[in-house]
Amino acid sequence: MPHDVSLIALIAAGYCLALLFGLLAARLRLPPIVGYLLAGIAVGPATPGFVGDMSLAGQLAEIGVMLLMFGVGLHFSLADLADVRRIAVPGAIVQIGVAVVLGAAAATLWGWPLPAALVFGLCLSCASTVVLLRALEARDLLESVNGRIAVGWLVVEDLVMVLVLVLLPAFAGMATAGVEPAALAITFGVTLAKIGGFIAIMLIIGKRALPKILWWVARTGSRELFTLCVVAAAVGVAFGAAKLFDVSFALGAFFAGMMLRESEFSHRAADETLPLRDAFAVLFFVSVGMLFDPATVWEDPLRLVIVVGIVVIGKTLAAMALVLAFRYPLGTALTVGAALAQIGEFSFILAGLGVALDMLPEAGQDLVLAAALVSIALNAALFTALGPVQQWLRERLPSNAWFERRTDPFAQLPANTDESLLTGHVLLVGYGRVGRRIGDALEADGIPFVTAEGNRELVERLRARGLPAVSGDVATADVLIQAHVARAAMLVVAIPDTVDVRRLVSIARTLNPAIEVVIRSHNDTEAELLRQDTGGTVFLGEEELARGMIAHVRRRRGTRRTTHPATAAG
Repeated sequence: MPHDVSLIALIAAGYCLALLFGLLAARLRLPPIVGYLLAGIAVGPATPGFVGDMSLAGQLAEIGVMLLMFGVGLHFSLADLADVRRIAVPGAIVQIGVAVVLGAAAATLWGWPLPAALVFGLCLSCASTVVLLRALEARDLLESVNGRIAVGWLVVEDLVMVLVLVLLPAFAGMATAGVEPAALAITFGVTLAKIGGFIAIMLIIGKRALPKILWWVARTGSRELFTLCVVAAAVGVAFGAAKLFDVSFALGAFFAGMMLRESEFSHRAADETLPLRDAFAVLFFVSVGMLFDPATVWEDPLRLVIVVGIVVIGKTLAAMALVLAFRYPLGTALTVGAALAQIGEFSFILAGLGVALDMLPEAGQDLVLAAALVSIALNAALFTALGPVQQWLRERLPSNAWFERRTDPFAQLPANTDESLLTGHVLLVGYGRVGRRIGDALEADGIPFVTAEGNRELVERLRARGLPAVSGDVATADVLIQAHVARAAMLVVAIPDTVDVRRLVSIARTLNPAIEVVIRSHNDTEAELLRQDTGGTVFLGEEELARGMIAHVRRRRGTRRTTHPATAAG
């Protein structure tokens, strides 16, 4: 050919094989990521046939890392993390510590030096954002209490890994430079100062400048310019952070996403850049697969079994034990444990950085990649087994009801709750964005109410304010009984899940046939079905929004109802 087309060849082969292997993985009910990694192996130097340009693959992987981390930052919410911080923050940190200890212990037994052992343990400690979110979405668990805990846990893991990626080069200097401790301390201090300077600039200037720039571009009405602005912010901030502050591309892109989240156009930015982020994420996983030597699987199977055991069994048991130690139900422990029983993109990034800094042998990177393939494949099976396992435990453990409810101090009302508040009261189910507004209004009007909410920490905060509340699965008889549904005058359901609403109302009507039911809905069809199935009063979001806007217009323009001129003329 007249000119070099190695980049085009790599992208063409990578995407075509990723599609082929991704479809095969989907047919086998495995996450598509498994297929993307296999596509990378197929175009890598360890397999015969076409071999992609490794240097180009590395640069494509860097772009993939930027856009992946930008997406994580764009969806990062301190408010969501705050709701589950009491369990997610200590739980994630302790679980990372357990995984690091297990991984480092195994690597030490293999004769690896301590720095390599620690980096290897860190690679095994962080779950895949992509795998976890898609697994929860596929099973409709993302907005559940258990799903929010798992996502919050993962966010803390991601933050720790971002910090590790930033500090690892400094630690590499400490481990290999052989200089005096004082000089190492100065180097480490300078690194922290650069990180602090970058974060300060992003929080002080970037938080104001990036949303304003996005608003200016959005005013042009050009979709292409808007998308270009978002991508330029992600890649430009990441590159600038690396050049000016010597921090990783990952941290720069993550903060760019966090700052753009402050914009009113953050959801549009996320939606319109999703195809591009997905496209480069595929190239990232393909490029990771190119680094893998499949011979690791049959040349040293015992090490691979140990590593997979740490990821799938060790991390799962540690997460379950921590959730149970915080006195959450067994179902929550099983969901969180299964959600975190794999490793993914952060493990790949960290392993690659470890090899580049001569802190991790290439054999360690191969073990991490092999363990990721196996654990991601097994993760789907673990989630599938959740239902049968919970059912088996319910049948086999006679104390299961006690275990699920009474070990949680927030699963039943305190004995000193004023009885006058528990007769003729409003039972408010759900204390999210809608439920919180309803609860505030009831409290302001002096109307007694009891809140049933799946988020244990919200219940804890309500009780701290002196408001009666219980935690647990709100669509079960146990929770409704604890909320004294039998003596309630009205049931106000502020949760969005239609299936749970039907079951919940059915249980409530069985326990209290005279209770008045009020429900929220999202669309006309759903609202009509809920009216027919429950006989309750259904409020439709669009209708209430329109009524509120009409009421505001009438207040501002006068309350007289006059005929519109166009209507009169017709």
